[in-house]
This record gives sequence, structure tokens and C-alpha cells, in this order.
Amino acid sequence: MIPNESLRAKAGVIDANGAVNAIRTQPHWLTVGYQQHIYREEFVIQVEECTIRHSSLVTDNLGFGEKLRKQGNLDTLNEKISFRYVPSASALGTPLPNSDLRRRDSFWEMMESVKTPFPECIKLLCENIKLDPYFKDFYQWSRKNKVPVIVLSSGMTPIIRSLLVHLVGQEAEDIEIVSNEVVDKPGKTKDQEDGWQLKYHDDSGFGHDKSLTIRPYAKHFADRPNDPRPTMLYAGDGVSDLSAARETDLLFAKKGHDLITYCEREGIPFTVFEDWRSILATTKDILEGKTNLEKIAAEGAQKAQEDKQDMETLK
Repeated sequence: MIPNESLRAKAGVIDANGAVNAIRTQPHWLTVGYQQHIYREEFVIQVEECTIRHSSLVTDNLGFGEKLRKQGNLDTLNEKISFRYVPSASALGTPLPNSDLRRRDSFWEMMESVKTPFPECIKLLCENIKLDPYFKDFYQWSRKNKVPVIVLSSGMTPIIRSLLVHLVGQEAEDIEIVSNEVVDKPGKTKDQEDGWQLKYHDDSGFGHDKSLTIRPYAKHFADRPNDPRPTMLYAGDGVSDLSAARETDLLFAKKGHDLITYCEREGIPFTVFEDWRSILATTKDILEGKTNLEKIAAEGAQKAQEDKQDMETLK
């Protein structure tokens, strides 16, 4: 990664609404959502915070618990409630009839159930959360090969940054993060009991609609057909990734999680991963020309069906 100061001198800015103020035609340069990136020709990797699922952990241990959280995720996936309530929009962005049940905001409810002061939440997470043991290997490989890694999250930027630096090391300061923020509640501060709340990244039904962050990348190269276009890969696992699932060239969906169900239902190409060792191996194979996206997606769909059959057999 090149420091942001250097990038600002060489690239324009896409504002928070995705409006392009200026993008120079110099190959591989682009700035998105005030986050600056240099593209290598081959890849840009977008990562959902499945490596460090902090929102779930803090809700399960400091909020209303695992049972209610999982039920909320299931209800969101089945469009019974919204991930974030926006009038006339479902969790998947489609129109909904006026319904008191569907007016519920499942993610806000999760976070509002946590009353612990925010610094204590970060401390607890840093002391107890575990990183996928292979993510650090992947990140070191990506830095060496100049493959940008961008974390797109429906969680909270200060928690993600603290965890990445704690678990990966100081080099994680270079990882770009596009996520929700945390602000003081009126009349309180974040270091007080029940003193903080979410500030959503955008006005969508996702709180942070990751598709809106990804699309300017694709548009930039669609508008410049003579520029080399990088392959865009995305890794995710849950309901907050539904909007992003269609937006990249290949989706890595975590085994046994909700995102696979959605991809199968909607016919979205994907491949299954269990940990970042398999993502690293697949990405290397693509880079070295040993495989291609179509073959990987076909094998991924077959693997998901085999896993489903194995689960049915065990019941």
C-alpha cells in the first residue's frame, strides 16, 4: 500500500454518494468513498469482517445473547424483518408492505442491547476474539504481491481497526476499512454505561450497503475499456453480505453460513471456503493461471451440494 498522502496527489475522489468529482486516467489509480487504493492489474480483494465477527461476539456476551441474535439473522434472511429498517425497503432492498414486524431494525437492536462502555467492549474483544489463523498469511502475501485488501463491514470501524492491529500487527494500519462508525449518545460519552450508538455508513436498508461501495470500482473500468481491469474477489459469510454478493467476479462464501443459502437461491456464482488458507490457495492459482473463475464457481456449487447432502445424511 502507498500512503494516502501520495494517492491524494495522483487520484480524484468519489464522494460518499458515489459521485465522481475527478478520476485521472492514469492506469490503476482510483479513490472510492474517501478510501484511496492503488490497483494491481490482477486483483482487488474485498473482505467482509468474517475474519473477526465482532458484532456477533459482543452481542452474544454483552448483549441479548446468541439465541436472539441467530433468530434475528434468520428472520432477516427470510425477509420477515429488516437488517436495518428503511421505509418501503426490505432487508434485500425490495418493496415491503407496511408491517410492524418488518419495521424492526435487527442490527440496531443487537447493538442497543449492549450497554457496556465502548472502550471496555474493545478491550474484551481484543482479549477474547481469535483471528482466522491463515488471514495473516494471506495479508502478508497480498502486501508482497501488491494486491489491495479492503475490509467492507456492517460492523464498527474503531473495533475492526483495533482488532486487526492487535491480531495482525502494526502493518494492519494500512488496511482500508469502509464501515459504520460509533458516536456518543446525546448527553453521554462512549466511555459511559449505555453511552454509545451506531452511526450507519449510508441510508440503505443495510446500514452499509456494500454494493454501493463496490460498484464505483467496476464503473471506473467499464468507462475505460482500454485500461486493464483487475479481477475483483469478495469473501463473506452472512446476511450483511447479501447486497454485495452479485457485485464482484468471484464470491468466497463461508461454509455452513447464510450467504451460501442466498447464493444458491439467487443463482449467484460462488465458491465455498472454510478458512483463509483455501482463499489464499485459490487466489494464487488464479494469479498463476492454473485455474479460472468459471471452473472455480462450478466446483464451488458442486462442493456446496455435497456438503448439504453430507449434512442431511448426518441428521
